[in-house]
Amino acid sequence: MASLISPENTWMLLAITCISVAVAVYLEQKYAWASKLSGAVIALIFSLVLVNLNIIPMHAQLFDDVIWGYAVPIAIPLLLLQSNLSRIWRETGRLLFIFLIGAVGTVCGAVLGTVLLGPFIKGLPKVAAMMTGSYIGGGVNFVALADAFRTDGSLVSSTVVADNLNMAVYFLVLLGCVGNSFFRRHYTHPHIDAVEAHQESREGRTLAASYWSRKDISLKDIAVAFMYGVTVVTVSRLIGSAVTAALPGSGGLVQICRTFFGSQYVWITLISMVFATCFDKQASAMNGAQELGTYFIYLFFFAIGVPASIPEILRNAPLLFVFCFIMVAVNMAFCFVGGRIFHFDLEDIVLASNANIGGPTTAAGMAISQGWDRLVGPSMLVGTFGYVIGTYLGIIVGSLLGA
Repeated sequence: MASLISPENTWMLLAITCISVAVAVYLEQKYAWASKLSGAVIALIFSLVLVNLNIIPMHAQLFDDVIWGYAVPIAIPLLLLQSNLSRIWRETGRLLFIFLIGAVGTVCGAVLGTVLLGPFIKGLPKVAAMMTGSYIGGGVNFVALADAFRTDGSLVSSTVVADNLNMAVYFLVLLGCVGNSFFRRHYTHPHIDAVEAHQESREGRTLAASYWSRKDISLKDIAVAFMYGVTVVTVSRLIGSAVTAALPGSGGLVQICRTFFGSQYVWITLISMVFATCFDKQASAMNGAQELGTYFIYLFFFAIGVPASIPEILRNAPLLFVFCFIMVAVNMAFCFVGGRIFHFDLEDIVLASNANIGGPTTAAGMAISQGWDRLVGPSMLVGTFGYVIGTYLGIIVGSLLGA
């Protein structure tokens, strides 16, 4: 069934996207409940509602190419201007450890889901392999594993649909854990405390309104910020392409290097963090960069909810949705239990699980939306590391399950 607004009507879709994000920002700065939920999640909920009411399409060039292809990469260097390496080096090691615990949880979830649902879903071991790669790395690992196990196209499509809805639900649950009194009682949360302490010093204003108070910004600031962001992304893409071309072939160490060093996000993160560390004074003087980058991230969260069609799931992939849910639930269990055993902060646990399931961009987006500035860079790094190991763990899981 065609949506009310066609995928080709880019201007109308852009208007709806911008209106949704503006309303989300207004709500989080006006009301305490919305501030706790965050504007990013409100924007995601708006897109979920719109797509499931069949008002906007599940796919459009605006969402798939413009927001994912341009807005997200440009946002990252703008938001990493505060990521001085000397300040985040210690946190990165902790986040990587809990990330690896989560990766083990993803593998166990894939095996458990296959044991429980294998008799009811034809080709489930192949799905387990693909989703292991995706829920440790990302889309590039999913595609690589689908090709490696020669998965049927209809099964791939159904899995993608199930994954999209599952991801939207997962982000809502994960952010619910951040504000839940049970989790706050049983885990330390220094970053949350710091943000809320800042809020209390602002005479009752919401967290978002306090954090995003009006700042001095000029036309030059906007010009310099966009120049910086676009330049970093361009250089990163050139380096990634050059590395990929210089390392022909596949398998073993070569494939690991191609996967990791060929990713634009590796170079965007590295260049941005080196600049923020070596030119701290200049980075701090870039007024407006954080606001511009965060706006792009809000657009990104709106785009995340767009492909999550509930009717499509009910028609084509209800059990696949359950399978993906099992994988996510086991991943979260490993992260929270492991975090409790090894005394990790709640923020580390949440972001590590997010970096597993959603990847570096969603993990960084969550850190940004919650005001955990010092964890943005580490989230990007560990999420990108998942690209390296995701395909190999997926192959191991698929082989063990007989894909």
